[in-house]
Amino acid sequence: MKSIHLHGQPIGGGAKPLICTPLVGKTPEAVLDELVVVLPKRPDLLEWRVDYFEDIGNAATVIEVAGRIRKAAGAIPIIFTCRSMKEGGERITLDSAAVVKLHEAVCAARCVDIIDYELSNPAHELAQLRQASRANDVAMIMSYHNFQSTPDAAFLTGKFLEAERLGADIGKVAAMPRSPEDVLTLLGAMWRASGAAGIPLIGMSMGGFGAVSRIVGGVFGSAVTFAVGKSSSAPGQIPIEDLRVALTTVGRSVTGNIS
Repeated sequence: MKSIHLHGQPIGGGAKPLICTPLVGKTPEAVLDELVVVLPKRPDLLEWRVDYFEDIGNAATVIEVAGRIRKAAGAIPIIFTCRSMKEGGERITLDSAAVVKLHEAVCAARCVDIIDYELSNPAHELAQLRQASRANDVAMIMSYHNFQSTPDAAFLTGKFLEAERLGADIGKVAAMPRSPEDVLTLLGAMWRASGAAGIPLIGMSMGGFGAVSRIVGGVFGSAVTFAVGKSSSAPGQIPIEDLRVALTTVGRSVTGNIS
């Protein structure tokens, strides 16, 4: 599996999974207040969940806030995500065409490093944003989220590989487990996909059962895991301090450097 590099930070390629922390403030002030709390905790990535942002309909304001995040974050790569309601996001006032235009404007402003757009969106929208992101040297995650259940392993593996087929730089799959067995299904699908894909993958189970996947997902091929800095953006996220300790312990165990 190849890696990609953003500000010198490798994502994928078998390295230790990076820790991404979400920003979910509703106002510019709230987002910047989150940064004050989160940045000292040294996340590897930041994800701005703009679907939480009250002024999402004002592209100029969104770009201004993204620029302020970029300036404060320094070399930390920033993911720009407008999660849809059907995949666990907040209710927003924009229609799908306006969401695409917002992503295009953010790419053109080059104020973020990665955009995340869902595989469930129309193919022409995915292609349109893939073109816009490439033209502006912005990476693209294509993602699938299921907050109701965990589909079978073949379906999940297919979603990872679909992201690569459609030109994503990173493929992401998240699903809600109803039992510990569902967590194993997700991890197994990610492991199989990581052996077949040529792009970095991100995968996790959500909720209480799925919390373990956020700790051991890197062993099964996940390049990134998500942690709480100040506020959570999905069920099962672990505080960044606790997750960092757990990842270090797992990493040492896997490499045989623990006694």
